[in-house]
Amino acid sequence: MKRFITVLSTVLLSITCLTGCAAGDRSQGSEERKLRITATIFPIYDWVMNILGENASDADVVMLLNSGADLHSYQPTADDIMKISTSDVFIYIGGESDKWVEDALSTAANKNMIVLNLLDILGDDAKEEELVEGMQETEHDHEHEEGEYDEHIWLSLRNAEVLVNSISKVLQSADQEHAADYEKNTAAYVGQLNELDQKYKDAVSASSYDTLLFGDRFPFRYLTADYGLSYYAAFAGCSAETEASFETVVFLAKKMDELDLHAIIALESSDQKLAETIIRNTESKDQKVLVMDSMQSATLKDAANGITYLSIMEKNLEVLRQALE
Repeated sequence: MKRFITVLSTVLLSITCLTGCAAGDRSQGSEERKLRITATIFPIYDWVMNILGENASDADVVMLLNSGADLHSYQPTADDIMKISTSDVFIYIGGESDKWVEDALSTAANKNMIVLNLLDILGDDAKEEELVEGMQETEHDHEHEEGEYDEHIWLSLRNAEVLVNSISKVLQSADQEHAADYEKNTAAYVGQLNELDQKYKDAVSASSYDTLLFGDRFPFRYLTADYGLSYYAAFAGCSAETEASFETVVFLAKKMDELDLHAIIALESSDQKLAETIIRNTESKDQKVLVMDSMQSATLKDAANGITYLSIMEKNLEVLRQALE
């Protein structure tokens, strides 16, 4: 937080210069400037680009977390604050990791900016983090025992539908000239989300197991809840821990034996050492390590190479099928 206050102080003078412009006015002289949209993370950015469709070139879309940095450790730079300050639309998750947003918005040059807190949009469908049996408790867990929401809301296709529709309505309001296009693009994209959701339901219905085991953090609570799956994991989704206790390793290894699980799951950024250690403590010691992608390290370079929210969720579906075989 001290680092953020320092960054905020250094940018205040620059923000002041911007406030001389007409806040919320998208015109510069007689020339209309592009709609400015700032998204914090890759899933939001990709949703916005799909809503914009062919009109994306007429908008200035910024993704803040573009270095592979984890949402939970991110703090904005002075340049990031400037980008937010002049946005017409700013979209963020709204959980514990986004506490910096309130201060950043307090200095915004565009006082008419539309701000979307996605956890607020989910309302009662947002879920609090939970500790399941065997999960290692950390200092973080004790500090935030009351009411901390699981931030990984994008890992539910059903949440995605709700959030994409909400974002689309805002963009239609902000850019009425292209509103009909955005509405059409949104309907097509939601259809793809629904189709993939059905594939997940079919895969779970056809599977032999109903439990997943993560030798890692667990950011997939919304996904498992959607399809009635149980889970065990080494750490909660927002944990910064990488080293598990002996007790945690032994518990998870015994669970693999007890449930006759043939695979353990790690995240895309993991070195998989913990998962491998758990396997070495099982009776058979021959389980596979599978990787699910939480999208927390996706970048614009990945997007340029064709990676999308849907393509990642398709790959996660294939991993899920293997894990539940």
